[in-house]
Amino acid sequence: MTYEVKSLNEECGLFGIWGHSQAAQVTYFGLHSLQHRGQEGAGILSNNQGKLYRHRDTGLVSEVFKNPNNLEKLTGKAAIGHVRYATAGEAYIDNIQPFHFKFHDMQFGLAHNGNLTNAVSLRRELEDKGAIFSSTSDTEILAHLIRHSQKADFMDKVKEALATVKGGFAYLLMMEDKLIAALDPNGFRPLSIGQMSNGALVVSSETCAFEVIGAKWIRDVKPGEIVIIDDNGVQYDHYTTDTQLAICSMEYIYFARPDSIIAGVNVHNARKKMGKRLAQEFPYEADIVVGVPNSSLSAAMGFAEESGLPNEMGLIKNQYTQRTFIQPTQELRDQGVRMKLSAVSGVVKGKRVVMVDDSIVRGTTSRRIVQLLREAGATEVHVAIGSPALAYPCFYGIDIQTRKELIAANHTVQETCEIIGANTLTYLSIDGLIDSIGLDTDAPNGGLCVAYFDGDYPTPLYDYEERYLQSLKEKTSFY
Repeated sequence: MTYEVKSLNEECGLFGIWGHSQAAQVTYFGLHSLQHRGQEGAGILSNNQGKLYRHRDTGLVSEVFKNPNNLEKLTGKAAIGHVRYATAGEAYIDNIQPFHFKFHDMQFGLAHNGNLTNAVSLRRELEDKGAIFSSTSDTEILAHLIRHSQKADFMDKVKEALATVKGGFAYLLMMEDKLIAALDPNGFRPLSIGQMSNGALVVSSETCAFEVIGAKWIRDVKPGEIVIIDDNGVQYDHYTTDTQLAICSMEYIYFARPDSIIAGVNVHNARKKMGKRLAQEFPYEADIVVGVPNSSLSAAMGFAEESGLPNEMGLIKNQYTQRTFIQPTQELRDQGVRMKLSAVSGVVKGKRVVMVDDSIVRGTTSRRIVQLLREAGATEVHVAIGSPALAYPCFYGIDIQTRKELIAANHTVQETCEIIGANTLTYLSIDGLIDSIGLDTDAPNGGLCVAYFDGDYPTPLYDYEERYLQSLKEKTSFY
């Protein structure tokens, strides 16, 4: 059976809180807001006067904590939580976070979002020194680095460990007396600090969680920064000053919720501007605009406003279907798409349709949606993508690590257009993407990582270098 990439998936979502009498319950609501960042597992670890308690399992947050006792036993005024999508390590319970480490002299909890590019090398070095790993996740590496550090002060141990790991990462570390948050030197993954009305301090992968729990945003965690939260409040420090902002552009394109704010930019507004710019770069005539729900609706709105075409609901998403697994036959895979999406014949029949989507990975899903629109009576289907062509793998926390999986890496725009069965195919330009997001920074590429589109990675790839170079030589036909 051939592995099929259904869509892009981001690895994880983090939430932490300090100073609330119902910390685990608040964390539960926070994780619900971050569920889109991972659906394969969830967990919460609480801190009650230095004693740590944890519950974790595979499944959605609501499934993991379906039994009220699983949440009630997590007592204390501090907690960290995690939702997982497996990119590094298989999806089984030993890899579900937060991890809980118990030593003779201390204990701590650890949660991680991202992917380490030197994980293989570090794991081998640590194992040679006697470290024993209980999971296949790269998250566990940081804990072993902390324990193996020869620094006398614990925070110095943490800083040394953070400076040793490479790649994209946001960490939450729950100690007996403090909560520590840290971000990689490029800020690939979003991480923000907020405060509730009762004074409790919170940390979240996305600001959308703050709205749910009634917290106010304080500020974002900066690249290379380490944040210490305890009963005395919050302190900001750094483990490295060698930083260069390169936020994952896919956060704005696809991953983040539209109501989140990343580096001062609202995600919905950024996607809407991407749609406007896409309309400016779109050279064809059409009758209506149809966005692919749900992550493309903002871009479709911007496209319609800029082009003057009506924005119609030509595709309906069934909100009650769960994420489907790989099906063994083409017929069943097609049926899975029809379970999720339906084309509205009364809207698209006899119309030249601009189908706005956020990205194309393999092209299989795009091809099926184009087919749905044609079967519903669309006379023409023009596919407009609110991002540049995804032609290079990501090694910082997205589950695409080979060019074999990417249709744009192996086919021209015209070839891709023919494969998906569209009349035309238009991608947003890289400059259009950068201008649309419009971060207030002088950093390269407007403070964004756009390596998925141009192959120019902002950091060394370490353990992935050989795999990447090999992938550049590979040419794989999908059909």
